[in-house]
Order: sequence, then C-alpha cells, then structure tokens
Amino acid sequence: MYLYGASGHAKVILDILKACDIKMEGLIDDNPSVNELMGFPVFHHRLDLHPVIVSIGKCATRRKVVEQIAEALHATPFDAAVFGTAVHPSAIVSETAHIGVGSVVMQGAIIQTCTQIGRHCIINTGAKIDHECVIGDYVHIAPGVTLSGDVTVGDGSWIGVGSTVIQGIRIGRNVMIGAGSVVVRDIPDGCTAYGNPCRIRKMQE
Repeated sequence: MYLYGASGHAKVILDILKACDIKMEGLIDDNPSVNELMGFPVFHHRLDLHPVIVSIGKCATRRKVVEQIAEALHATPFDAAVFGTAVHPSAIVSETAHIGVGSVVMQGAIIQTCTQIGRHCIINTGAKIDHECVIGDYVHIAPGVTLSGDVTVGDGSWIGVGSTVIQGIRIGRNVMIGAGSVVVRDIPDGCTAYGNPCRIRKMQE
C-alpha cells in the first residue's frame, strides 16, 4: 500500500494500516524536501504507484489528486484495483453498512446499520454516524462529529470537529460546517455554515 500525502493525516493512516497488518511500501508527496515519514520512504511526482490511499484532508484537493492518479493509470477514480480502503480495528462498523473504495475509517469511529459511506471519504477519530445515513464521495467527517439517523451529506462536504447533526437533515454538496456546530435545519449546496443553531454565513463563489 502507498499513501499520497506525507502529512499528519498520513501518520494516522499509517497507524491504521499497521493495526490492520497491511504492508506499507511508502508515501508520495510533491514536496521535494520531504523524503521520509515515520521510517517509510517518500517518493516524488509518482502517480503510478498503487494501491494507494490519498491521505489529504482537504476534500477538493483529495478529489483532484484521485482524479490525477486515475487518469495516469487509465482507470476510474473508483477503481478498487488502484485505490485502497482502510478501517481501524477499533472502529465499530455495522455488517449492513457499506464503505466506498478509497475511504478511511479512523480509530473509535462508529458507523451504524444501513449507512452508506461514499468513495474517498474520511470518517475521522471518534466520529459517530447513526442508522441509514448517506455520505457522498470525498466527504470529511471530522473528529468527534455526531450524525443522527437518516442524515445525508453531499459530495465534497466537510463536517467540522465536534459538530452535531440532528436526525433527517440534508446537507448539500461542497458545504463547510464549522467546528462545534449544531445543525437543526437543511443546508444547501456550496455554503459555509456554523453556530448553534447552525446558520449559513457565506455562499461559495
């Protein structure tokens, strides 16, 4: 397995791979000054090394890199032969839940029954996703987030640290929910929202 992105986020994924007994070959990063991370070599400007998990927290950047790798390998962004998936053994994942290719589920996360996790998502440390939630592709659910049942999160959205989303809420695509927010009403596409209760603060250009 390779990781694309030699960052703090990659360090956490390295721990997940070790816990899962998945052999790690190295990392890839565009920064020429980074040549090693936690004892593993870092390669530069390599899009041909796979299977690979894109270990970049920012949703839009993660999507861009996934698409670049897929194009270089004449594959799709959702090709399981190219992109790896990792779930830490301490995570609790229902047998009826589905986790898409390229996604990472970190330590202590809980994913309940009939939940759908999209492709290339991050379900971060201690996040709780209750029954029948639908999480789109390239989503980042930050540490300590709670999603109640039947919540939908659109592609490319970020739910900030410690936020709570009540049951049945629909959050659109490319949304940024600020840390510690309490989401009690639907949030449309392409906005930044935060607060308790969570309110739209800015529409993205």
